[in-house]
Amino acid sequence: MVTKPKFVFKLLLPVFLLFFFCEYLIYYVVLIQCHWPSLDTINEEPNIAVGDGGEVKVMLLADTHLLGSRRGHWFDKLRREWQMHRAFQTAITLHRPDIIFVLGDVFDEGLSCSDAEFNAYVQRFHSLFRVPTGTQIFVVVGNHDIGFHYGISPYLQERFTQAFNAPSVRLLSIAGNHFVLINSMAMEGDGCFLCRPAELQVNKIASRLQCAKGVGKCRKGIALKQYSRPILLQHFPMYRESDAECNEPDEAPEDEKANKFRERWECLSRESSEMLFDSLNPRVIMTGHTHHGCHGV
Repeated sequence: MVTKPKFVFKLLLPVFLLFFFCEYLIYYVVLIQCHWPSLDTINEEPNIAVGDGGEVKVMLLADTHLLGSRRGHWFDKLRREWQMHRAFQTAITLHRPDIIFVLGDVFDEGLSCSDAEFNAYVQRFHSLFRVPTGTQIFVVVGNHDIGFHYGISPYLQERFTQAFNAPSVRLLSIAGNHFVLINSMAMEGDGCFLCRPAELQVNKIASRLQCAKGVGKCRKGIALKQYSRPILLQHFPMYRESDAECNEPDEAPEDEKANKFRERWECLSRESSEMLFDSLNPRVIMTGHTHHGCHGV
């Protein structure tokens, strides 16, 4: 019996179309329904004039957890990375963000991998999350990238910092918006090699913001062009007892919401949170780490 080419074509075409829709087109069908939120004229930052370049389109990612060589099956790794790649690239194509922030736990095994594996990790990240010319991408460190506070060595911290130009504390001023990027594990408050410099840098940024606001004495060379309340970006959430008050579409399951958070593990300590609030007076804080949504006011 000879199989006719026409029959084979009719058999394979639906399979190909199904595969094409499920693995490529579906991302456009879903993400085209998303829209940038309208600026809230009541809660907008008064020191940034709309129309003067103050509108900045920002995309946030967190906890990509790119698998390494030890955990996970190769097919699971392939599926995860393909789906993240397609979702990300489709969103970039459709919505054209100006800036992208990745809020930590970029890697799953960043704290335990060799230099060769880490370099391959970095190359894979840039391949999966490639951005077009004109779009900026910034990375905040997470505990899976270099470890929790007491597991961090200067070497691991410096390796990640060099790879992503991601110091423990960083101020970015873009179109009048001030973004402060924080290494959550450097907020332990114990004066260690990581924490003390981070605290000093937070204080310097606070002084620059106060100077721009017209408060206190301004040292030469630190002035910002204009004042606006900063946007704080970090991996750990600010201190809260649990997710019990969270009410989001992607909130934690009900049986997990009442679980108490451990300070310095699931969230920043109360002291560090208060220090950041008092020093920086942020207008909004964006975080990752918990893998669930939570909006607090």
